[in-house]
Order: sequence, then structure tokens, then C-alpha cells
Amino acid sequence: MTDSQRGFLHALQQGTASIEVAGKRLRAQELASVVGAIARSVAGARRVAVMAHPNLDTLVAVAGVLLAGAAAVPINPAAGEAERRHILHDSGAELTIEAVDYDAHAPLPADLPADESPALIAYTSGSTGPPKGVVLPRRAIATNLDALQDAWQWTHEDVLAHALPFFHLHGLAFGGLGPLRHGSPLVHTGVDFAPVEGATLYFGVPSFWGSLTSDDIRAMRAARLLVTGAAMLSRRVFDRILAISGHRLLNRYAMTETLVITSPRLSKPRSANSVGTALPGVEVRLTNYVDESIGSVEVRGKGLFLGYLGLPNPFTPDGWFPTGDLGLWNEQRELELVGRKSVDLIKTAGYRVGAGEVEEALLEFPAIAEAAVLGVPDELLGQRVAAWVVARRPIDKEELKTFLTTRLASYKHPTELHLVDRLPRTELGKLNKHRLLERSA
Repeated sequence: MTDSQRGFLHALQQGTASIEVAGKRLRAQELASVVGAIARSVAGARRVAVMAHPNLDTLVAVAGVLLAGAAAVPINPAAGEAERRHILHDSGAELTIEAVDYDAHAPLPADLPADESPALIAYTSGSTGPPKGVVLPRRAIATNLDALQDAWQWTHEDVLAHALPFFHLHGLAFGGLGPLRHGSPLVHTGVDFAPVEGATLYFGVPSFWGSLTSDDIRAMRAARLLVTGAAMLSRRVFDRILAISGHRLLNRYAMTETLVITSPRLSKPRSANSVGTALPGVEVRLTNYVDESIGSVEVRGKGLFLGYLGLPNPFTPDGWFPTGDLGLWNEQRELELVGRKSVDLIKTAGYRVGAGEVEEALLEFPAIAEAAVLGVPDELLGQRVAAWVVARRPIDKEELKTFLTTRLASYKHPTELHLVDRLPRTELGKLNKHRLLERSA
């Protein structure tokens, strides 16, 4: 069944969706009528900005904008004034929604927007320049959500729980529009990731999973699936969740530009390293190999964005999108990510070193709580391996050197070790290595 045959937000349009965010709930027909009022209020607009607070207003506003046929532009409420001005100007947003009037009601629009029309214009973090507007059509989001429904056996009987921010595609598209399409009740816990009674499906990121107490993890035993993504997953976090809850975290691979690219299947073994195989309708290839096994990840398919707003075509002549990530195929022909080509591939003394491998070894050392590894310029070596770590207790460098010798070749050992109180991270807990590079410079 095509998107136009059943509607972009099927469960909402059928009156079977219910959502709860930070303790405030709207059920079925009430939800539909409030969304209908938003759609009526923005009718005629092409692009509408939504201040994406962790509250019910955000999902109601975005749903109303989409059903009105416009594109929603989610804005991080913590964004600085300059970034906010850039997004509003660059996107051409004609309106901005800050709050929702729950006393306003109207029927949902009868006409369905075209599948190829833009649904979301999501802005990248801007770590390497001004944020870029990623234009996602309705077709891409619907295709991706339906593929996840199949891969994760996601049904209307599931109860989804998460605390992901709505200004990010992980929280908004998968964790917000997914329930409105598939009809699974949503319980968004606000800013704190926590267990929810009756939840069968949890979405989180590695920093969320790593922050849970043992009691929180035990409370999630009754769920059927725990999903992670958006950042590299350490074996330490994977093993702890498994030991306490009995669940193997499902680690999927996604980008703002591509939505979910690969995912393990429920019937297959799962590990911290593997991000599974391509979803239906998605093709993945490795090209421009840096050694015999590691190559640049490129992707194409129906679930991709249309391009960056106002910028040149980012696709190759044959339609592939270069992700900027490095990966390899393991023995099961599943994808394993090595890291970002720009910051996670270190060339030292003629050798190539993956920062992720070194970080994983450092994290196995009991005295280290967090680790980030980068290549810094070196006149003799080209780059030298440098590490920034957050310590649990004083680190004996000789003990660490001996520990690493059993796990890494000598040329992969950090020649610099910086002790820091914390590592720079994004709102989703992803290491901001560009910030570390700036500090190093």
C-alpha cells in the first residue's frame, strides 16, 4: 500500500493514535481534533518553524503542519540567537509555532499531501560550518517507518517509551511520527530517560543507556526490545545492559539525511559492534577503501532526503549519497562502523588507526570512564594518536601501557594522554570531536 493510499500519519488519521509527553496525554479523537486545528491555522503556508521543546505541543504542532501540506522546521529551543536566525532565514519559514491551544478543535484535512512534497527540513549540527537544511520528503519518512515496522515487528500493540529530543530526527521522526503512523501509544518521559510501566519498546542513545541505574535497567526487563543509535555503542554499556536486563541492545545506523540505513533483525544475534544489514528499499556499499577491509559508506534508496536546501546536489552521478562514515563488512556480512572519515581515521607513521578501536580498549581499563581519541598533527609521524579521558580514579600510566599492550599494536597506543573533567558532547551524548580538535589547536 502506498503512502498516498493510506495517509502519511495513518494512525492519527484513523483516530487510533494516543501520545503522552512529560505527563500530558491526548487520546485518539481529542488528539486528531487538536491537530486538525493546527492544520487549519497554518493552511496555505509552505514552511513552518516549530520550537521543539520536550513537550506535547511539539508533536501536535508538527503533525498539524504536515497534514496541512507544509514542511515543519524543528528548532532546538537551546539554540543560540545567531543559529536560530540562520535557520529561520535559510528555511524561509513563514510562521513559527511556540505553543498549542488545546481548546481549539477542527477536523483533519481531507486532502493528502503528495508523497514527494517536503515533510521536514531538519538542520544539521553545524559542527563543520553553518547548519544545513536537510529536506526530507513524506515518501522517505513513510518508507523508513514502514521498514522499521517490519524489521522490529513494531505494531499497534507496542507501547513506545523514550526521552529523545524532538529537535533531532531520532526523537521526532522515529519516536514521534512513528507512533502516529503505526498506532503504538507513545510515552515520552520528558528530559529524563526512565522506565515506564507497560512499555514494550524503548528508544535511547548510548549515553542514555550508560546513565541508567541498575534498578532502572531491571525495570526494563519486561520490554521486548531496547534500541540504541546516534553514537558509537561501547561493549561496556552493551554488556551491562545484557547482564542486568537480559536484553541485547539493538544498535541501528541512521543519519539525518538518510533516516535508518541498517538494523539488526530480531531473529539474528546482536552485538555492540554490528549495526546489521540494510533495510528494505535501501542499498549500502563500501567504496574508496583505505585498506583491505575498511571503506567509505555510501547509501541510496527511497528513504533518503532530497538534498540540502539551497546547496549543490550532494549525490554521486549514479545516485549514491556519501555518508562520511567508514565501515567494514563482518563475517556475517553485517555492517560495522569504524567512525567518521574526517576525525576517526588516523594516519600515523604509514599506518592507519581507527579511533574507535583505541577508544574501546581504553574504556576496558577500569580507571577510565570516558575516552575520545584523535589524530593530531606531527612533523615526523604525520599524525600522532592522542587520547582525552575522564578518569574514575588516578591512572597509573605504566599499568595502562601494559594493559593496552595485550589489546593493541604498539603503533595504536596513544602517545598523549589528557585527563579532563568531561568530554564535549552534543545534546544526544555524541562526542563532539571537532570541539576537541579546536581545543587542541
